[in-house]
Amino acid sequence: MTGLSIENISMRFDLPNGSFVQALKDVSLDLGKGELMSVLGPSGCGKTTLLNIVAGFLAPTDGRIVLNGHTVQGPNAERGMVFQQGALFEWMSVRENVEFGPRMKGTPVSERRQSADHLLEITGLKDFKDKAIYELSGGMQQRVALARCLANDPDVILMDEPLGALDALTREKMQGLVLKLWKETGKTIILITHSVEEALLLGERLLVMAPRPGRIHREYRLPFAELGVDQDLREVKKHPEFGKTREEILSMIWEMEEEIMGRTEDA
Repeated sequence: MTGLSIENISMRFDLPNGSFVQALKDVSLDLGKGELMSVLGPSGCGKTTLLNIVAGFLAPTDGRIVLNGHTVQGPNAERGMVFQQGALFEWMSVRENVEFGPRMKGTPVSERRQSADHLLEITGLKDFKDKAIYELSGGMQQRVALARCLANDPDVILMDEPLGALDALTREKMQGLVLKLWKETGKTIILITHSVEEALLLGERLLVMAPRPGRIHREYRLPFAELGVDQDLREVKKHPEFGKTREEILSMIWEMEEEIMGRTEDA
């Protein structure tokens, strides 16, 4: 059995004062090999908690994550993570960062060097391979983070707001790169974002999560990621269904935010 299954995941955080926070409640879904899914929702709906459970950083209170037929028990190279900040090794060069995972696994020098050079080529970093990380812009650092993740050849790539800190132009370029890498590598990708437009562009499947306890409120299956592989993303945004779906989701999330604010005022 291939693919990722999220089976009845619940997550409860117990607090020192004896109360608790129910972050997730009975979240279930199946994600096939090579699918690209974006996840949206109001603040506090458990998006990042769910991603951390899939990554193996957190053990759920109930339920389990199954990848390719086995239960996830903790972090593993089969699941790669790209954070909002690159979490790169500042004292290493670009190529050394990309080679780090394979080097830790004992991959022969020639093999890991060839793989790193290929990834630096497709991420547009070939001419920067010997540069120090601090010499790169934020967008280029995120390219390094993507290349480093891919160097470990994970089955699933998990992305937690990976483009959130970038300026608008750089972010658009990186969105195009994510689609290119998705199509070229065939990797399964889950991407968390707060941007409705980004979720529409980068999700052939899009989940909208409801506020605490976090749960799946609605799922969309969309054509825009596939269209964006070969088209300018600005042209994709002109698609009549793009604007219609964007407004529908914005209204949905706005109503959730108002509900959360109402709860806070009542408390």
